[in-house]
Amino acid sequence: MGSFFYYILLGTIVTIGVTLVALPFGLVIGLLMALVHTYGGKVLNRIASVYSILLRGVPPIVLLFILYFILSGSIDISPFWAGSLSLGIVSSAYQMEIFRGALLAVGSGQMTAARAVGMSRMQAIRHVVLPQALRIAIPAWSNEYSIILKDSALAFVIGAPEIMARTQFVASRTYQHLPLYLTAGLLYFLLTWLGVAALRKLEHRLRIPGYTHHGMQ
Repeated sequence: MGSFFYYILLGTIVTIGVTLVALPFGLVIGLLMALVHTYGGKVLNRIASVYSILLRGVPPIVLLFILYFILSGSIDISPFWAGSLSLGIVSSAYQMEIFRGALLAVGSGQMTAARAVGMSRMQAIRHVVLPQALRIAIPAWSNEYSIILKDSALAFVIGAPEIMARTQFVASRTYQHLPLYLTAGLLYFLLTWLGVAALRKLEHRLRIPGYTHHGMQ
């Protein structure tokens, strides 16, 4: 059984890889969509709203299949990359809402003050609003990390050899379902705990003394 557990353990490399691709990919798209929704005007605001509602209204596994077949049908792409990018696109809608809330939490007074000292609108967003919003978003973003990590298990349905795929493969041959799936659950728990702990340290390091989400104390 030791070799089987080691085989499952190797799946953590793929699971971590899927998460490290999907999370920042979703961050880039989600942040851009949040900026468009908040500052892009009526038409772009509506487009961003539809994007968010559409992706958040369909089960991730359905979108995973749809996006996988779209990607694999147009380019030669491995299950790992197809799964990672698909989960990143799904996550972007949730991350959009995280960053949109963070941008609104900064308050309109920050933009007004930046414009008053001569900054353009884009300069104010980039140098004043966005740095504060990113700090505010870290707690919710750490929750999104744990969600993507667990959703990475869905990638096994398209052939990515991550933790669940390897666990199912071994369990179907050894019939030792309980210890094997307990091992898989423990691996997911440890990866989640380590990632959330790291993001909490990042949040603490970037915290501005005396500053809350509502301004100065």
